[in-house]
Order: sequence, then C-alpha cells, then structure tokens
Amino acid sequence: MTKSLSYLAAGVAAGVMLAGLSEGALQAAAAIGGDQLALFSDVFNKVRDNYAEKPDDDKLIKGAIDGMLASLDPHSTYFDSKALEDFQTSMKGEEFGGLGLEVMMEGGLVKVVSPIDDTPAARAGLLSGDLVTRIDDTPVKGLTLKEAVDKMRGPAKSSVRLTVERGANKDLKEYTIVREIIHVQSVRSHVEDGDIGYIRITQFNQEAYDGVRKAFDHFRSDPGSSKLKGYILDLRNNPGGLLNQAVEITNSFVDSGPIVSTRGRNADQEQHYSARPGVNLSQGKPLVVLINGGSASASEIVSGALQDLKRGTLIGTRSFGKGSVQTILPLGENGALKLTTARYYTPSGRSIQAKGIDPDIVVVENIPDDLKGKVSSLGEASLFGHLKNGTEEEKGSDAYVPPEKDRDTQLQAAINLLHGAKPETLKSPPAAVSSQ
Repeated sequence: MTKSLSYLAAGVAAGVMLAGLSEGALQAAAAIGGDQLALFSDVFNKVRDNYAEKPDDDKLIKGAIDGMLASLDPHSTYFDSKALEDFQTSMKGEEFGGLGLEVMMEGGLVKVVSPIDDTPAARAGLLSGDLVTRIDDTPVKGLTLKEAVDKMRGPAKSSVRLTVERGANKDLKEYTIVREIIHVQSVRSHVEDGDIGYIRITQFNQEAYDGVRKAFDHFRSDPGSSKLKGYILDLRNNPGGLLNQAVEITNSFVDSGPIVSTRGRNADQEQHYSARPGVNLSQGKPLVVLINGGSASASEIVSGALQDLKRGTLIGTRSFGKGSVQTILPLGENGALKLTTARYYTPSGRSIQAKGIDPDIVVVENIPDDLKGKVSSLGEASLFGHLKNGTEEEKGSDAYVPPEKDRDTQLQAAINLLHGAKPETLKSPPAAVSSQ
C-alpha cells in the first residue's frame, strides 16, 4: 500500500473511531469493507501509474474524501486545518476580511443561504438563493466550497467581482463588492413602537445568548417592564448555528418543558434538552416569532419549540426544513469532519426535515416586481442528496425581507398582533401564498 493510501486508511479509521465504534467494531467494519478498500486501492494505484500527467497524491486523497462525503448529504463536509479555523472563527463571532455571506455548495455552484445583515454582501443586494457562478474570472464549477470561500475572502478594502444566477430563469447579475472586516453581530435589538422589545438573531454563534440576555436587560429599563407589551423575535433568513445556543435562547422565554431531542442511528445517541428553571428572562410577556424560507436549523429548533410549547405565535412563511444535526469530529492536525450524525425533533416529536415549520399566521411580503420568482427558497427538500422524510416533504417559501420597515408586512403584522389585532385580520389572502 502506498504512503498516500495508508494516510487515507488511517483517516477513515480515525473517522470511524470518532463516530463511537469500539476497536472490535472497527475491525469488523474493516473486514466488511475489505473488498471496497481493495477496489479503491486498485483504482488509486492505476490512476497514479497511468494518468497522462503525474497526479498530486494529496489532491487525489482530498477528492476521494470530498466525494465520499458528498454522497451522504448536503451538510457533511471535510474541513482541512484552514477551513476548520475559518469555521471556528465564524462560530466565535471573531473578525475576518470578507463579504458577509452564509453559503453552501449546490450543484457545483456556491449557493447563498443568507447575506448577513449590514455587511457588504447585504448592502450590494445579494439575496438568499442566489448562485455564484464566477468569482472574478474563475468559474466556480470545479472548485470546492473551501476554495470558493477563500477566493471571496481577502483583505479589507480589496474588491471581488461575483457573477450570480438568480431565479428560475437564471438571470445573470454581476456585483463588484469591496471587502470589509466582518464581525458577525449575531443579535441586534431595539424598542419598537415605544412598547415592544424587538430582537433579531442573524446567526446562532457563541455570542448569541449573551446578546439576547443583554437585550432583555435593556428592555427592563427601556421601555420598562410595566410599559412593555411583548417581544418580537426575528429569525428570518437566519441559517442556524450552534445547538447549545438555540437551547439557551429558547430557555430564556420558557420556565419548563422539553426544547429539542436528537436521535442518531443508534439508540445510545438519543439526547434530550429541556428548559432549566430560573433561566426565563421574558417575564411571561407575549411573544411573536418571525420566520421565512431562509430560517433554518437552529432557527427552526427555537421556533418549533416555542410553537409546540404554546409560548409564542409564529408569523411569516414556511421555514427551510433543515432537521439534521452536524457534529464536528476532529482529525488531529488534518482538520475535522463536519458530519450529519442525527435528526432533531421538536417537543411534540415533529421532525421538520425537508418539511419545515408552518407559521401560525401566514403573512407574505410584497415582493418588488423585479424580484418576483427570484427570492424563493425551495428549502431542504430541493437539495440533492438530502435526508428523506417519507411522504411529508414540502417546498420552502420566499426569503425576502424588505429593507424599509414600513414595507415589511410580516413585521407590521407582529406589531399589530401585540397591539391587540385579531389574528384572522393579519393573514395574507390564500392567492398570495400560492408560490410556496
């Protein structure tokens, strides 16, 4: 066996062990997969010996790993040491030079999950669902996600040109965007209409719960507990993040009860997360949660729990439907695997995988004519290789949030509900929901 192939086998063995197998189970797995590993070894060596040009062993191994993970689901991926560092930086809320995009790979192109609020990408007008086809003069096809992200990141004040496909007609748009130092401020809050505490969470990174706690501290003095009508928790276009942050933030609105459970392939992988007494910061005030087609993962854990526990009223459109949990499995100096290890379930036992969460009150935004049909998120169910959910799969919904507050029909509906409007007066007409 060649040195590179030995490296691959060691990496596979390390990944299996990290997934929780005993040494005996590891040996059994190796025996079962012997024929397949022999086939891989045969192909690998024939490529090395016969390809028209001498191939790079490291690239062959990396391509094999990427292909293996791509055959699983859209959310499992390999991080080399640099990619792992970038991911950890994002989750810690640390600064980096870039554009401010949450992205994933789809069909060989970079798909915008969500532009982050108040970043160059958001100000330039990139939208959820956009597909990046070129970065400067480099086609995205053929790049890994890491390679594409590396090309979009760079020193502050430098520029990058993105070519983007938008909508079903694949309209091409070109953006030249100047990079900035990005610090993901995961929570923004203010007093709305003089008596409502508005909290927007853009990402569930390590700073999210602290940001929510500080927002509650502020609302106790301004406008003051006696004047406060309730809260709006805005999770629109929030692509998710850390599970523990979703649990803590949900707990800040409830006194007791289950929040979320996760179930893996094996019975001993099942975990349950429940509210702890004495952590609720909301003083029982009414709560409205805003969701749309860009609300995914941790956003759906929070909104699903608050809906099941009858703690909040959900307004907006159907969420994305990412009901799986990814675990970071270290590979020492070789980076880590981000591997789908479980599905999660709401307190009532619902799996929202490839289905999403339907709001209690459906309210759609008035989309400008030039964006109609171009800002819809087809959701998890549209992703190639997604985990299936029987016959219950559903499409996503629009992921557009107007930049102007007075044109934001979902936000206005939330304000009106907290000010006493009847729910039935806030719903969008059925015809307006036909695109979901």
